[in-house]
Amino acid sequence: MASSSAPVHPYRYLTLFLVLLIGVYLLVFLTGDKRADPKLGIDLQGGTRVTLTARTPDGSRPTRDALNQAQQIIGARVNGLGVSGSEVVIDGDNLVITVPGNDSNEARNLGQTARLFIRPVIGQPIPVDAIKQQLNAQQGGAQQGGPPPGGAPAPGGPPPGAPPAPGAPGAANPEAPANPEAPANAPANAPANPEVPAPQPRPYPAEPAPTPPPSPAEPAPGQPAAPAPGQPAPPAAPAPPDPRKDLAARIKFEKELRQSTNQNLLLIAVQYMAGKCDQQDVLAGNDDPNLPLVTCSQDHKYIYVLDKSIISGDQIKNASSGFDQQSGAFVVDVEFKDKAATTWADFTAANIGTQTAFTLDSEVVSAPQIREAIPGGRTQISGGNPPFTADSAKQLANVLKYGSLPLSFESSEAETVSATLGLASLRAGLIAGAIGLALVLVYSLLYYRVLGLLTALSLVASGAMVFGILVLLGRYINYTLDLAGIAGLIIGIGTTADSFVVFFERIKDEIREGRSFRSAVPRGWARARKTILSGNAVTFLAAAVLYFLAVGQVKGFAFTLGLTTILDVVVVFLVTWPLVYLASKSPTMAKPALNGLGAVQQIARERRAAASATGRG
Repeated sequence: MASSSAPVHPYRYLTLFLVLLIGVYLLVFLTGDKRADPKLGIDLQGGTRVTLTARTPDGSRPTRDALNQAQQIIGARVNGLGVSGSEVVIDGDNLVITVPGNDSNEARNLGQTARLFIRPVIGQPIPVDAIKQQLNAQQGGAQQGGPPPGGAPAPGGPPPGAPPAPGAPGAANPEAPANPEAPANAPANAPANPEVPAPQPRPYPAEPAPTPPPSPAEPAPGQPAAPAPGQPAPPAAPAPPDPRKDLAARIKFEKELRQSTNQNLLLIAVQYMAGKCDQQDVLAGNDDPNLPLVTCSQDHKYIYVLDKSIISGDQIKNASSGFDQQSGAFVVDVEFKDKAATTWADFTAANIGTQTAFTLDSEVVSAPQIREAIPGGRTQISGGNPPFTADSAKQLANVLKYGSLPLSFESSEAETVSATLGLASLRAGLIAGAIGLALVLVYSLLYYRVLGLLTALSLVASGAMVFGILVLLGRYINYTLDLAGIAGLIIGIGTTADSFVVFFERIKDEIREGRSFRSAVPRGWARARKTILSGNAVTFLAAAVLYFLAVGQVKGFAFTLGLTTILDVVVVFLVTWPLVYLASKSPTMAKPALNGLGAVQQIARERRAAASATGRG
């Protein structure tokens, strides 16, 4: 600690605080939605509740361990630091997610399985519209009894722009949307350049076609045949349909068709997906990484035939979002673990000029063309059409960072949850808090006079800083302010007032010892700051322990308590101490009628008189 005689530069401290305050509010009004509105929690503004129903590929019930793991992962996605005020609850085989606000898409997206695979692209992406036009032309030609118009291939032939059949020589397609000048994170639907050779074909062994599901007129294996005409039908009590078994059958059918190693089925799957791209994918999150895959792009405009996965999402070490200055778009930066980093470096070096797709839940998010080897274990994922926004890039990085779910989920309709306390209760609480704060200020003015006025200025400065930081925290880490957080703020403001009292009482102690107001202020500060730092350190330690051990709204209480404790130290050192020091240099402020120290100075005079009388005696 510096001694009380050390030079003091109060204007430097005040200027530093003013710069910090202006910087906070520049961020408030120049970034994000540019509105100074903190996010409110569910108990203050209501929210949206979405029920996610777990589904398994074989139709069995999900295990409790899988549900618990999914709850933890979704909780990490939605809660981040644990201060967003969201809830994830297990209800039977369902997960119920409640988030503040009315954005139901946010809650639904939290339930995506987020299984990421990196798969080589076979051939070229095929425009969905071209396949639909060809199919329509074939149907028109068949109805007229003639060949398909425009020289279209016969039914069963490959659609225009289709990839070369596995095992056949690859050839570039002038209509294919691969761009050799596109960077490694270019969107999948960039314009084509016919001079670039297609990726090398990747052969697959032949496989028999999957057995189609039995038609309603044919009995399924293991079931009794229909009775002959004229014979009475045996009594039957059909069991209600099992939605899990039906879903399992649909997933199995999609796998056998879209992940077959049979080249004829791959061509059929391309035509099949042309009418399915704009619908919810039954296979989402259930594709087999060790088999090829026919799927759609995220914008539903292209169909891809993909090879088996070379890297999976569990080999991602970290993921973050940012703005790429070169492409002028938001991207997701991915860092691989050591083994995957080596795989990615070797693969990119051996496949320059080919496309590689990043699939998330069986859907192509990005399909950049490899222009050069990418060592170092890092790469970028860019959006297609539309490109990533700041929110969508951040959301993708978040789900990749916390890992994929052990189950896939189907979401139900979102429902609005009304505020449990409402804005009326918030208004009443704020009014009560304002009355209490006003009483504290009145008491300070009566007891400390001008020093009480400096207390009011310090509290206003602290409140302005806290409010701006809460707005920024809601914008950048999704912090939501609920009643528990407000309670933490009120206690934190009380701690700030305690620091002022400690400082002022130290000044009184110095005056009782016979010093003037001018000399008592720096000496009192030298003694008070140790006590202030010790008291705030204890409060912050308690808030930190509570934050790491608590859950739910208690976490928000601990967060705001710790935040205001830190800001208390900042305000006392950068605002209160310089203002009191400047007041001590003013002859006007030294008057007992203004600083409220007349009684203390009278005690000091009486002590000096008593000491003088004792010395003379």
